[in-house]
Amino acid sequence: MTVPATRPAVPAIIWPVAGAVILVLAVLGGVAIGETALPFDLVLKVLANNLLGASHQVNAIDAGILWSYRLPRVLVAAACGAGLALSGVVLQSLVRNALADPYLLGVSAGAGTGAVAVTILGLGGGVIGMSVGAFIGAASSFAMVVILARVAGGGSAQLVLAGIAGSQLFNALTSFLITRSANAEQARGIMYWLLGNLSGVRWPDTALAIPAAAIGLLACVWHARAMDAFSFGASAAASLGVSVRKVQVVLIGATTLMTATMVSLVGSIGFVGLVIPHAMRFVVGPRHGRLVLASALAGAVFLIAADIISRILIPGRVVPIGVVTALIGAPGFAMILVRNRRQA
Repeated sequence: MTVPATRPAVPAIIWPVAGAVILVLAVLGGVAIGETALPFDLVLKVLANNLLGASHQVNAIDAGILWSYRLPRVLVAAACGAGLALSGVVLQSLVRNALADPYLLGVSAGAGTGAVAVTILGLGGGVIGMSVGAFIGAASSFAMVVILARVAGGGSAQLVLAGIAGSQLFNALTSFLITRSANAEQARGIMYWLLGNLSGVRWPDTALAIPAAAIGLLACVWHARAMDAFSFGASAAASLGVSVRKVQVVLIGATTLMTATMVSLVGSIGFVGLVIPHAMRFVVGPRHGRLVLASALAGAVFLIAADIISRILIPGRVVPIGVVTALIGAPGFAMILVRNRRQA
């Protein structure tokens, strides 16, 4: 009797290395591909000159485009994608609803209102920046949604419905502020920004986006087992020794921080926090120890790819990145719904 051969286990180090390689290739692709395609050897030379102190001879204009424009744009896109995907993982775990994400639960809409209020009305007298205003707006919106859901019965369905109501309310407030206080040029710029726009991103923005995504990632990794417990409900998590209130405050705070920071930099971008966690559950399973890292990586790569598409889809024009994510994310989510129904 022959013993069937077993498939050798893949070393655990392979997955982080493969993920890092994929992310680096995505960043290089995002830097090289754009309105004007630039060769990869030029990209490597510019990076070597600026990071390693090399002295390769390159065109000054091309070097400026790569280093001062495209690279910070790609890095912010990666941080934004990772942060929004992590926010979706956290919200879907805490509220136990597959439809939960920052966009649907009103967090993005509240952040947009806060950022617009600071920009147009000058709230805070210049002391409060757009990111702080977005954080206050996001926190206020989510608090209102949670309170409304509890008053309506506290169920998962009520939370989603309350999120829809909160999104509509804060979107209406944003439109009212723009209509009442912004001039025509400001209104055009803000409306375009709210659809998702990476065109104005520069190096100082990376100092906000990357730390916010890193803080959120660390919080999610640290509480991965707690999020596994929340999959069975808050009561079950408490019975397993999870400090429910503390974990909820930390994770919701991290989600609010990530969403507010990203919205203040690039506007509202939908479907990343909704679709990416679902897609990664098919790949790595529901355990948050793997799901958190996989979602962060996939979100970063997805938004870099969406940014590339936004720059080359229409020659001579840049399509708002929120439009691209919706065009890709809506059919993707429809496929996920159909697959879940077939498996049910």
